[in-house]
Amino acid sequence: MKHINIQLKQSRGFTLLEALLGFLILSIGMLGIASLQAVSLKAGKTSVYGSVAMMKVEELFESMRANPSAIALAAYTTAGAGANNGCAGGATSCTPAALAVEDVFWWRTNLAAGLPGTVGTGIGTSIVLIPAVAPSNMATMTIAVTWSERSKDNIGSVNKGFTSVTNICTGVPC
Repeated sequence: MKHINIQLKQSRGFTLLEALLGFLILSIGMLGIASLQAVSLKAGKTSVYGSVAMMKVEELFESMRANPSAIALAAYTTAGAGANNGCAGGATSCTPAALAVEDVFWWRTNLAAGLPGTVGTGIGTSIVLIPAVAPSNMATMTIAVTWSERSKDNIGSVNKGFTSVTNICTGVPC
């Protein structure tokens, strides 16, 4: 039987070199995962803002459906920043127009809590009414919300927006 004599002097450090290369490849992979996580968080935040805008627009549409007179719908479009008229909770007897102005006030307040910026500077809102034309009693309401958020490439900001249109019945029959 023939014995093979392996000299360890020639292979010293080879295992250490393999370990260092493996660690380098692993660290590059971990950096890639970390950057992917950062991109994912930014995209998730954009998605949350879009969802908040959509829910708040639908919330205002529901307020309009609960207060559907032609006078109230016109008040929604001209309310501007709105005002707290004390209509909520039934403590004060309010006209449909006063309730519409208060609905816009609370809607804009809640919108500012869910989107980056403040209403009027970073957040823009628009409410447009197309009145019902006889013989129909269906008015068309359009609500648009815009906001600015940080760009994914960290250079400035990007304007985002959500617009929705619905029909609201202002009288019977529709």
